[in-house]
Amino acid sequence: MKMHGLGNDFVVLDGRARSIAVTPGLAMAIADRHRGVGFDQLALIEPDSRADVRLTFFNADGSTAGACGNATRCIARFLMEDTGRDAVSLLTERGLLEARDAGNGLTSVNMGAPQTAWQEIPLAGAMDTLSLPIDGDPVATGMGNPHCTFFVPDAEAVDLAAFGPRHEHHPLFPERTNVQVASLIGPDHLRMRVWERGVGITLASGSSSCATAVAAARRGLTGRRVRIDLDGGTLDIDWREDGVRMTGPTAHVFDGMFSTNWLEAAE
Repeated sequence: MKMHGLGNDFVVLDGRARSIAVTPGLAMAIADRHRGVGFDQLALIEPDSRADVRLTFFNADGSTAGACGNATRCIARFLMEDTGRDAVSLLTERGLLEARDAGNGLTSVNMGAPQTAWQEIPLAGAMDTLSLPIDGDPVATGMGNPHCTFFVPDAEAVDLAAFGPRHEHHPLFPERTNVQVASLIGPDHLRMRVWERGVGITLASGSSSCATAVAAARRGLTGRRVRIDLDGGTLDIDWREDGVRMTGPTAHVFDGMFSTNWLEAAE
């Protein structure tokens, strides 16, 4: 299936009825927007006794991603429509996530509690995650994957194509990091752009939006519920005691099958 959340696009493989082996090479072949399908992340659905399904995520470069909020919302919407239920549980590397129908075609997922301790994110050593020793004074946050958030006067003015990769590979982040640039445009209202680890510039990112909202609240720039405008649209982020809830639209674009010849060539 091809899906997207605010233009953050995914290929979703349904492995509930038949086991699917995804190698880094296969993920990269599917990610090729000219010779494959193209995606920001690939998600594999599998059965699991602890939840309705288990999800595994891959980036476009074949590496794994511990969390992918928009893909989780897309798959939750698919499962709810498939089963007629208004809530589902999804097991990820992040843990057990609960998703629900938020009404008006919107889907909400609880992405769990943010990680704010340096060793959880992880960072290369002990330091204040609210003020990293990097030019621009960014904030580090973990949402099952690492994030580095810069608050800037104008997010639009940043050359993200150069800024993103330079900080993705910063030595303070041993597992690389997602990079966000965000500016305050109103009370509890942020404009954010994102460079995703292993992908590049994306139109939206759910986990990045959660991390940016947490960073803004910790800095005292906003309250704990914010609206975040991304290149692809708007997400509502609500940091509660039980976790960070993300709400927004989803789209199921099409279903397809890979040809045998293409799969053999991809392997």
